[in-house]
This record gives sequence, C-alpha cells and structure tokens, in this order.
Amino acid sequence: MSEQVIFRDDVTVELVKSSASDADVIWAARVSTAGEQSMDEIGEDPARSAGLINYLARERHGSPFEHTSMTFFVSAPIFVFREFMRHRIASYNEESGRYRELKPVFYVPAKERNLIQVGKTGAYTFEPGTKEQYELTVKAMKDAYVVAYDNYQKMLEAGIAREVARAVLPVATYSSMYVTMNARALMNFLSLRTSREGSHFPSYPQREIEMVAEKMEAEFAKLMPLTYGAFEKSGRIAP
Repeated sequence: MSEQVIFRDDVTVELVKSSASDADVIWAARVSTAGEQSMDEIGEDPARSAGLINYLARERHGSPFEHTSMTFFVSAPIFVFREFMRHRIASYNEESGRYRELKPVFYVPAKERNLIQVGKTGAYTFEPGTKEQYELTVKAMKDAYVVAYDNYQKMLEAGIAREVARAVLPVATYSSMYVTMNARALMNFLSLRTSREGSHFPSYPQREIEMVAEKMEAEFAKLMPLTYGAFEKSGRIAP
C-alpha cells in the first residue's frame, strides 16, 4: 500500500461564506408593508427586531428566514453524507470518486461513542459498550479498511477505472462536500439531527451526523443570534 492509512473519530465543518444576518430576516418580513423603507428601520430598535423575529418563529411564518445563505465545507464519513442528503432543502457538491483517487482516511468511533442499542425500533437507547467490545469494534473496522483500500489500489494499478474500483471501499471512507442552506432549511436540519432537552419534538439522530450538526449550529448561533434565540425559544421547531 503506497499511502499511510489514517483513522479519524471526528468531523470537519467550516463556514466558508455566508450572506446571513438577523437584519436580512427583518428586511424580508417588513418589506411587505413598508417597502424599501423597511431597511431604514433595521437596527433602530433591537427589542422590536427581536420581537418580530420571535413572532415569525412562533407563528411559523418561515419565508423571511429563506433570504439568507450559508455555505459550509464538511469532511465526514460517506455514511454521514448519505443521511445528510436526505435533506433536499439544500445544495450539495461532493468530491467525486469517479474523477479522483480517494485517500485512505477512515472513521473509527471515539471511546465515548455509545455502541450498544437497547430496545426496539422507535423505543431504544444507546449505551456504552465494554472495553472489550470497543477494542473488537475498532480492530474489526481497521482490519477491513486496510484490506479494502489495498484491493482498491491493486485495481487502480491494474488499470481499472476509478469509478469501478471505488466499489470496494466502505461507507466509512471520508469524503468532503460543500453544502449551502438558508436559515429556515438549517433550522429544519438541526431540529432533526440534534438531540436537545426542551425540543418540542424529540429527535434521536445517529451520533456521527449530530457531530456535524453541532458544529453547524455553533456557526449559525454566531451569525444570527436573534434567529437562533427564537429557534431555541420555540422548542427548536423550524418555522
């Protein structure tokens, strides 16, 4: 094997560009009654601005939140992306295993990652495994990854097309993508892919996609503090 295999237990999320502020939401909401003058009112009365955003979130008047845009760079295992892309209210561009050779970077769970599912579908919890169960899991994963990537390399060296050779690689292979979402879409994503006390509709996401969502949420909270506060106040329901 020509490249060293890398094992990761984390994800990368970076906000690469944005056009998103609470002022954008206020402008979009007020333009229907105040026209262009709505821009002159923004920022004059912080309490009024917060009140308007809270009202929009509470009453689920969602369209003003769509006049925003956030683009994130995400590096995570492929199985996370397959869950992520079920959210069709976003734009995606993922690196292609057809056009470039994929790097040997694979996911293994961190020690604090719960391993044991207790209960049945719709009524289960996850609990920690034993030290032996964790070590078995990590060893089995690493062994499989090394064999898979070795076979991938053998096929490439034999002249097999990348789009064919990649079929042997596991969904734990790291990929990267840009994802662009507006604030309304992001709140919908966060409501489903994070587990928080106080959520009006509890969610039970897979931990790995929640790791991505938590990092996106932190950026959202900094960009749009009034909107984020209204999201929290409304029980984490997307307007």
